Amino acid sequence: MNRVLPSSQPNLNAAPNVVVLFPDQLRALSLPLFGETQIATPAIDRLAREGLVFENAISNCAVCTPARAMLVTGRYPQTTGHLINTTRTRHSEISIGDTFSHWGYRTAWVGKWHLHTGLWPALDRMPQHPDWVPEGRDRLGFQYWRAYNQHMVYFDGFVHKDDWNYERWDGYETEGLLKYGFEFMDAAGDEPFLLFLSPHQPHFTPFEFAPERFYESLPQNLELPANVPPALQDSSLAMYRHYLAMTLAVDEMLGRLLDYLDKTGRSDNTIVLFASDHGTQGGSQGVSPWSKKHPYEASIRIPGILKYPGQVAPGSRTDAIVNMVDWFPTLCGLAGLPVPRSIEGANLAATILNDAPAPNDSAFLMNFSKWFDWFQDGAEWRGVRTANHTYARWLDGKTELYDLTEDPLQTENLASRGLAVEADLVEQLAAHQARRADELVPCTAWRHWLDEQRRVVRNAHGALSHPESEPDWSLLYAGAP
Repeated sequence: MNRVLPSSQPNLNAAPNVVVLFPDQLRALSLPLFGETQIATPAIDRLAREGLVFENAISNCAVCTPARAMLVTGRYPQTTGHLINTTRTRHSEISIGDTFSHWGYRTAWVGKWHLHTGLWPALDRMPQHPDWVPEGRDRLGFQYWRAYNQHMVYFDGFVHKDDWNYERWDGYETEGLLKYGFEFMDAAGDEPFLLFLSPHQPHFTPFEFAPERFYESLPQNLELPANVPPALQDSSLAMYRHYLAMTLAVDEMLGRLLDYLDKTGRSDNTIVLFASDHGTQGGSQGVSPWSKKHPYEASIRIPGILKYPGQVAPGSRTDAIVNMVDWFPTLCGLAGLPVPRSIEGANLAATILNDAPAPNDSAFLMNFSKWFDWFQDGAEWRGVRTANHTYARWLDGKTELYDLTEDPLQTENLASRGLAVEADLVEQLAAHQARRADELVPCTAWRHWLDEQRRVVRNAHGALSHPESEPDWSLLYAGAP
């Protein structure tokens, strides 16, 4: 890659560091900040007091790989081809790692990746061995690499390093990954850096979930939202105890991260973003507790908290809708870097810094497959989420409309009652689909998007170049290269 910078390169002497803590499957509704009363999350609450809370941070596709691809590339699944989990990302995608490293940042990914096939399929169900992501373009420009594609070993688990070797972290995952993060930041010195910390918690594992000390902090008797039906109470309560214990571990991780930034004198010049790839149903709406993939707040609404001292007012909140594809361009905007022309998301920096009008009227919601890792018909739907409503249309003809202000638990379906808001949302959904060349068709119609190695060879616009083609690096520039 040509690293020669144009004369308009950013001033790295004033460039802020960027740290993104990105846990897996953490829904907004399970945090005290958004209404949960059964746990305390002092670090998350501290970050909210010191920064900006996004009331409407949305996961457009509540499945790991599609959501993570949107975060890293700033592009929708219809373009990147990430419709199901464990899909190998095209080498031509320009990532946030590519962008920040091009403009002089050190970059690092620590933790879960899930934008590759790893050891697929042999260890899909009981992954207990190193899950390799090859060096080079499969790591999309991240230089420091202490990561795994996908495994569920939370105690003394393993990451790969800069070469083929791997090592195990000591203790629990949130602790082990944080040590790598400290190692990377210590080595960066005075150079600006972009660091993603991506723990798997609070996700399901067939092994041990969390250290006992976190369970001891939970109430003896947990309560569930009223939208969890009686038939799922027992299984949902068992799931939720593990889930909250892991959530407390993530909060502890954030607290230690913030303390480190304070001790090293980096807090005043570091953007900290706390978000997640999607939520989990927890039994709500009668959906299996660990499942997601539905157009409900438990699945799609994620925490979004951003701290930028001296730039973002402490303790502020915004109703602006932020999509998964928006984080990449927004972080570029906040750091003073050009937004690549490949980006399909919106740059919310002006909204955050100057209270400019929010660019998004609604979020485009979607689900492609009934299963996570295979193309399976039966759960295809599209939808839109505004600040006040959610509308979804399923391939089988079912429609759903919920008033989030009057019915936050989404228990009363208002669809097909002739409401004016439904007609407006139908139009917004059609516009989103047209913009992305999206069609609501059976999932198996997309099988030919992937080759025999699960590499993306087609998207909604047609056939693509070889999946290991080089990127068009001129797209890194906002204007002509």
